[in-house]
Amino acid sequence: MGDKRSRIIKALKDAQKTPVSGEELGLKLGISRTMVWKYIKSLQADGYEIESSPKRGYVLKSVPQLLYPDEIQMGLKTTLLGQKIHYFEEVSSTNSVAKEIAASEEEGSLVIAEIQKGGRGRMGREWVSPHGGIWMSVILKPGIPLRHASRLTLVAGLAVANVIRDMGLDARIKWPNDVRINGKKVCGILTEAKAEVDRVDYVILGIGINVNMELKDIPDSFRAGSTTLKVELGKHIRRVSFLQDFLFELEQQYIRFKTQPFSQILNDWLALSDTIGREVKVTTPSRIIEGKAVGITPDGALIIRKADDTKEEIIAGRCIYARPK
Repeated sequence: MGDKRSRIIKALKDAQKTPVSGEELGLKLGISRTMVWKYIKSLQADGYEIESSPKRGYVLKSVPQLLYPDEIQMGLKTTLLGQKIHYFEEVSSTNSVAKEIAASEEEGSLVIAEIQKGGRGRMGREWVSPHGGIWMSVILKPGIPLRHASRLTLVAGLAVANVIRDMGLDARIKWPNDVRINGKKVCGILTEAKAEVDRVDYVILGIGINVNMELKDIPDSFRAGSTTLKVELGKHIRRVSFLQDFLFELEQQYIRFKTQPFSQILNDWLALSDTIGREVKVTTPSRIIEGKAVGITPDGALIIRKADDTKEEIIAGRCIYARPK
């Protein structure tokens, strides 16, 4: 929050609609009134409604309902996540952008977009990402063995579910990467890792959350099994506030992940699981496994008890619940 643009926004917000003169802003920032005016014009072009009067000064009337880094970082309570944010109005995929920069980027950096044109879910499936959602990727560098990378999918799912539950909704987690409300998907998570030998260089957590879309914004082929926070709560959600809460919760879970036995996170995940105890069919690139989901391994694999009473562990795949008989 040290750049001049952010400091102008903060000063105008702190004034609570009391006019602030260009001279006063210039003195605070150590710049001329002409430079203040240029920053104001830039903010207005980005959707900030700033009223100006030659004799009174500047008044911030409203802020754009967009996920601008300035807005996210103002009041953000994290010490790692979101300290650097790459923002796009439109992008093919935030994970694709994150992979391009991850090697040289600081841990905790975000890539966030208003719209994704080529969003992806697990196993290359399409992820619809219209305006009104939160489409983001988090760059992490946990220094863990590759076999533990899938644990971070569970960490992210738990964080999303906790924040939604704090809003009064009964969010549940469907293995391996979905968060659901009333049996309908509201969030998907795509975890991608790069490793040398067996050591992870970085992990990218791709997280897509249906926030303020209407059901009509979701294509017919996905609509029946999907929902949004706005639909479930019956009101518009302040995305910036929600994202700030989520980043704080994710950071707390990430700290637990790095400092405490993973069994603690796993127990919390199991308490919110929508999958354990159900009859499932899991499709992998090579085969289909059917049976009852009976547990999760320490590395996040689903344990399935098959019809012959043998158990099998599946680390990744598409999980479908059997229809009630």
